[in-house]
Amino acid sequence: MRVLIADDEPLARGRLRALLAAHADVGVVAEAGNGADALAACMAAPPDLVLLDIAMPGSDGLAVARQLAQLQPRPAVVFCTAYDAHALSAFEAAAIDYLMKPIRAERLAAALERVRTFLAGRAPAPGTPARKALCARLRGSLRLIPLEDVLYLQADEKYVVVHHVHGEDLIEEPLRALEEEFAAQFVRIHRNCLVARPRLRELRRTPAGQVQALLHDVPQPLEVSRRCVAALKAELAGA
Repeated sequence: MRVLIADDEPLARGRLRALLAAHADVGVVAEAGNGADALAACMAAPPDLVLLDIAMPGSDGLAVARQLAQLQPRPAVVFCTAYDAHALSAFEAAAIDYLMKPIRAERLAAALERVRTFLAGRAPAPGTPARKALCARLRGSLRLIPLEDVLYLQADEKYVVVHHVHGEDLIEEPLRALEEEFAAQFVRIHRNCLVARPRLRELRRTPAGQVQALLHDVPQPLEVSRRCVAALKAELAGA
């Protein structure tokens, strides 16, 4: 079981790590100190379980949980908080359990059993992508961009620009990793560009001999590298 711990208190994260160490089938794969980092970590490498504090800087745990509920497959969420006032809201956000601090070992073990039951029934069909949206940060908040809205992805130094039907956003994920994860959704046309397969309309050659890709809903043509031309022609022939 891959676990992400999200809590703004380092001591609280350390206690959870120590308690989880007693479970041989559980591994902590990431930690986050605020809601934005928690969601970004989930988008980059989806965990099975998120142990989530509620009162955190920026996006609180409830807001993060509501966005995680939109992912496919959806990670299990267990809230770990010092306050009981949010219990109803937590379960409305589809939490598996609600643990009160200081967290006791036996209570955490019971929550993990509930999570195992949830995960057993959650298993996606073979070939199902781990997620159906990309995550962009916007001045401390977060935006989920459904894959179906993405027109193309273009590398720009350490960022990738997501061009989608509602505009543009930056994400901090390598283009190569996105290509591998979403091979069924995107095709490479250049070393710095992936386009959504359904958006690819045609190829054309300029008077100077440069091949360009024309996309549905994208006014400007995109440059195609020579090494990608044959694959794109095959792609269009089979469409």
